[in-house]
Amino acid sequence: MNLALVEDDESIRLGLKYYLEDEGFSLTSYKDAESFLESIPKNHYDLLLLDINLPGMSGFEALPKIKEKDDIPVIFLTANDLEVSTVMGLDMGADDYIIKPFKAKELVSRIKSVLRRTSHSSLDKSMIKIQNITIDTTKMKVLKDGKDVFLTALEYKILLILALNPTTVFTREKILSNIWDVNEEYVNDNALTVYVRRIREKIEDDPQNPKIIVTVRGIGYKLGNRYE
Repeated sequence: MNLALVEDDESIRLGLKYYLEDEGFSLTSYKDAESFLESIPKNHYDLLLLDINLPGMSGFEALPKIKEKDDIPVIFLTANDLEVSTVMGLDMGADDYIIKPFKAKELVSRIKSVLRRTSHSSLDKSMIKIQNITIDTTKMKVLKDGKDVFLTALEYKILLILALNPTTVFTREKILSNIWDVNEEYVNDNALTVYVRRIREKIEDDPQNPKIIVTVRGIGYKLGNRYE
């Protein structure tokens, strides 16, 4: 699991990196909220550890800006155990909080608990994240690095079929049985190849070496790793 930490105290950053990586997590650290916000379009993280008392933009100020870019689970790190501060953080959309100083084992337990809760509902969310691609199923929009990508209705449907079934290898016949063109006419096998090529040209960083829509030779297609 890829974790991010926004914490201005270097000793905490180094200590958590050592401990969390020893527990099997990957951790990328940032010393302020601004640098983390800049990193969001280029990276995927499964969970964010966010300090409240940061130089410049505070954790409270950063959280809504972060949620606008990526619906990532967040655990607040705080030195303030006042109930009002805790409630404010949770009301703003944080998934949990932990009060400094804390034991590393307790933090790991909270991380695992939040990841379990959020992973169970990940496919029910209106926002599907695949590497640097976000699918907004409510608005039927696709974003790449935060920018709109225009897909035709049929291209969108093909991508959504794969995105909603991330562990499934789809035969070409299975995909064809689930899609129709705008005139409600059956799409043939050659047309499917063209549609997949067009989708790749729009969403892949390197369409000749696709990482999102992956060809399974002799069978069909599957979704690539969500967190490349």
